[in-house]
Amino acid sequence: MKNSGPSIRKLLGGSAALGALLFASSAFAQEAPLIQPGAPGQDSRTLEGREAARIADNRYSADDVAFMQGMILHHGQAVEMSVLAADRTNTPEILDLASRILASQADEIAFMRGWLTERGEMAPTPQPTGAMDHSAHQGMDHSAHGSHADMPGMATPEQMARLAAASGPEFDRLFLELMIPHHEGALTMVSSLLSRSGSAYDPILFRFVNDIANEQQTEIARMTGLIRAASPDPRTNLRAGFRDAEQASSNMQLIASLPKPTGFFDPTNPAGLPPRVGDETGRRSPFLSFSNTDMAFQGDLLAVGNYHGINLYRLTDAPEPQLISSIVCPGGQGDVSIYGNLMLMSVESTNGRVDCGREGVGPGASPDRFRGLRIFDITDPVRPVQVGQVQTCRGSHTHTVVAADERRLIVYNSGTASVRDERELAGCVVGTPGDERTALFRVDVIEIPLADPSQSRIIDSPAVFADEETGEIAGLWRGGDHGQGTQTTRQTDHCHDITIFPTRNIAAGACAGNGILFDVSDPRAPKRIDAVVDEGFAYWHSATFNNDATKVLFTDEWGGGGRPRCRVQDPMTWGANAIYDIVDGELVFQGYYKLPAAQTELENCVAHNGSLIPVPGRDLFVQAWYQGGLSISDFTNSSEAFEIAYFDRGPVNAERQGSGGYWSVYWYNGRIYGSEIGRGLDVFTLTPSETLTENEIAAAAMADEGGTVNPQQQYPVTWPAHPVVGRAYLDQFARDGGLDAGLAGRVSAALDRAEPLVEGNGKDPALARDLLALAGEIDPSGNDQAAKRRAGLRETLTGIAALIG
Repeated sequence: MKNSGPSIRKLLGGSAALGALLFASSAFAQEAPLIQPGAPGQDSRTLEGREAARIADNRYSADDVAFMQGMILHHGQAVEMSVLAADRTNTPEILDLASRILASQADEIAFMRGWLTERGEMAPTPQPTGAMDHSAHQGMDHSAHGSHADMPGMATPEQMARLAAASGPEFDRLFLELMIPHHEGALTMVSSLLSRSGSAYDPILFRFVNDIANEQQTEIARMTGLIRAASPDPRTNLRAGFRDAEQASSNMQLIASLPKPTGFFDPTNPAGLPPRVGDETGRRSPFLSFSNTDMAFQGDLLAVGNYHGINLYRLTDAPEPQLISSIVCPGGQGDVSIYGNLMLMSVESTNGRVDCGREGVGPGASPDRFRGLRIFDITDPVRPVQVGQVQTCRGSHTHTVVAADERRLIVYNSGTASVRDERELAGCVVGTPGDERTALFRVDVIEIPLADPSQSRIIDSPAVFADEETGEIAGLWRGGDHGQGTQTTRQTDHCHDITIFPTRNIAAGACAGNGILFDVSDPRAPKRIDAVVDEGFAYWHSATFNNDATKVLFTDEWGGGGRPRCRVQDPMTWGANAIYDIVDGELVFQGYYKLPAAQTELENCVAHNGSLIPVPGRDLFVQAWYQGGLSISDFTNSSEAFEIAYFDRGPVNAERQGSGGYWSVYWYNGRIYGSEIGRGLDVFTLTPSETLTENEIAAAAMADEGGTVNPQQQYPVTWPAHPVVGRAYLDQFARDGGLDAGLAGRVSAALDRAEPLVEGNGKDPALARDLLALAGEIDPSGNDQAAKRRAGLRETLTGIAALIG
């Protein structure tokens, strides 16, 4: 960059001289006063002198000038930070980085000041931005400087003061933490300039701003690499590979890993990477997609959705699930649910066909196209049969099994795609703003007759986002950012996920621009109870209740799942989980959780799907983070969630970013199953640790989950009256307090005596009386977590006494 500076200045000087010559050559043209009218009611004014000379000068714009003036000040702070390094660190990598920044950005500042001066524009001189005495600068003209705080990525005076006061490793850390967002701010400024009409018209200026962007990106990669290299977390620098990527895990064990079955990957490109010919990499999507998606469980059956169809597995005591059938039925997303002998599948892609064909459908309206909810009969899971379909205006991205009686099943459908052509499906209208006919801003309520699923239909599409006072259907977040430094959030015109908790008649909707709490007392007519926004959320994606539905954990799919959003420089509150307590029917924000291990630029990573791990007395969440792997967090304390276990692999490819990692990770009957987008299906078990004991793991494996586990459908889990469950509570009291140690010891001894009786169906009335007496000594009063655990332990002791009495 610094070698090209002089030649660029020379060329720009030549172009300025040429502009003056051309202007002079027009001196013989006819002239008249140049008039610039004002706003209505204001006087017109005559342009004279330099204003008149510039009126038709098309060489550069006011945006170009503002960019160069602002970037001088922006670069000045980077130079200011870099100067500090020599006296505060002896780390060679930091000193080398600071030296590079000093050399390149000082040259660029000189070039930008020369560019402005040649054009008669104000060329500011960088001023110190740290916490220092600025009295020496009083009275100076700073009109061209603008506000440092308004420029993206600028460090505050307080941050600069902390950096100046630091030394050694602390200086290294702060330097990188400040310089990375500073460089990203420069990229934002370049992007903003190039988005403006007529900017960087001069090819030399265009080249200069792109050189800035390339240099900043290179240095960002270098800096993030330094931070990851210094991290003690093994996940930050795993070796890449498709089937042979390096792995890292903590407090869990991978017991099985199954590749995708034949027919569900391209044998010429099993990793699904963009094709490359020479130095050229393909930028378009393939005709078919083979990404694994969501999962559903019933008894010993596991259904794994895929953009290409569904794979069904039989679960046994062996580590590896056994593949029993593969259903080829393209259309994406392929999210699945199971109810009795019916399996439901969401279809949203425009290439989906009524007959499950793989040839797709043309661009025009066609009766062959299918976008909506497929219904299969899996009475014989080896040979499923499609028995019903419900076409919808926006397809089906996800769906929720809501309620059922002996005659029918109610399902909520969430379509997130564009509205289809009304010539293809009647009633599908986009409409102009305010058009009440629009298919936007709605949730489809589908009725499936159990005796004849072929008669399934949409029975209503309520406008659940309507303004409660005006009735306007676009009544919630309208899209856009929330102010300076905040996230740009999608408009709320659909729900991505709606998770239902039937026993409480409530549902939580992750609805693009809002998190919503619904009353579903009447499943056919959901009603909004509360709605919240978050300044850091880009896209409200999914929702999970805790086991007593007193909390909701929402996820933010910032970047849509295909972008690296867990890098060193990414905010820890963006692309994260937001945890809300439910208080008197309102969502009350408590805290965030985000994957704590930084990932590389090659790994798509953001918060995605997960489920509770049913440990009594705790709120544990196992969650997919795409190529960030899986992470298990404890959100028992809603405001202080923390990680207790993880598993991760290196990037799919060492050179190119490819979509991969976990789509969904769910607990089911003592194991964790992970649907890996590109690699297949993984199975894990938990291992004891200081944060999760053997008794807690065993108690989770005893939980009764109801026999069916579907995405977006939660029933309260229950535990048997068993000594292992009692010991799980005792382990929590030992870790966190909340029960008298002497009483805990007596309870433990009684549980030891009771265990062989429970296991062998034995009786001991005297021990039963002792257990009841101990239960009577446990005070369950209070509203904190310790009180809930005491109540759980008391109930467990009472239940064991009933078994052996």
